[in-house]
Amino acid sequence: MMKTKFEEIVDVSKIGTVSAKRINELAELAAAEKLAPFNEDVEKVLFIGIDFQNDFMENGELGVPNSHQDIERVTKFLYQNLDKITTIALSLDTHGLQQIFHTSWWSDAEGNHPIPFTVITREDVESGRWKALEKQKESLDYIIHLEHRGKKQLLIWPYHCIEGTYGAALEGQFSNIVHFHSMTRKSVIQKIVKGQDPLSEMYGIIKPEYAGEEQTNYAFLDSLHAYDKIIIAGEAKSHCVLESVLQIVEYNERRPELLSKIYLLEDCMSSIPGFEESTERACKELQKNYGIHLVKSTEIML
Repeated sequence: MMKTKFEEIVDVSKIGTVSAKRINELAELAAAEKLAPFNEDVEKVLFIGIDFQNDFMENGELGVPNSHQDIERVTKFLYQNLDKITTIALSLDTHGLQQIFHTSWWSDAEGNHPIPFTVITREDVESGRWKALEKQKESLDYIIHLEHRGKKQLLIWPYHCIEGTYGAALEGQFSNIVHFHSMTRKSVIQKIVKGQDPLSEMYGIIKPEYAGEEQTNYAFLDSLHAYDKIIIAGEAKSHCVLESVLQIVEYNERRPELLSKIYLLEDCMSSIPGFEESTERACKELQKNYGIHLVKSTEIML
């Protein structure tokens, strides 16, 4: 039985703002709890939280509609299952200003930069419509490989999750609950920093969309086999969550026993507008073809 109430850890009215709860206040609350340490769990449960960061909140630089409701639901889920979740792994989208998917990387003949959400194609670059201001050969090579794979085109995103800024930090109320879990269960949070390669996008937590050298996080992929359940939630469902799941599936296609352990919390993730239908189709295919579970946070029993 928990001594600390949910409201003492999470203030749902403050989601998307700076948290007033100090880390040492959380430590005092956690010290009063007597939960068993994570390494005594018989059933091993991994929670993967993908990019629950300030810039993906509704008032962020790349805000995802309904993300505040997602945070409310996921923090309640984590609180209610604090004694059941063995390990929490979090991804942190982390960028610099000068990256291939930011406006500063490209210019037209008049020195104008592309506006956010501009698509830059191979034809655009070869015709001179857009020119990379540095690393021209590598930039074109990246776009060619993207288009050859047939999955995505290069999209210019608004500046977001710039390293060291408030936008790159974990959303405050979500941060409170995951650090409270770490303190009470003596479990180290796995924080996965992604997206720092200036010449690549990295939607998924496992590897970039394309890179000239191997960057796959095999250590994390192999660690998944230690768990009996893998719970996934995050932002945005249409991009970083979906791509993360697809990358895990790609690596484990011949291991259906692992894929059947994956549960996506549908009510704790939302899509970028315009991508809702394609995302729902992709999730249904993952369910049908690989046995991945699509559940609500209030339905799954741990």
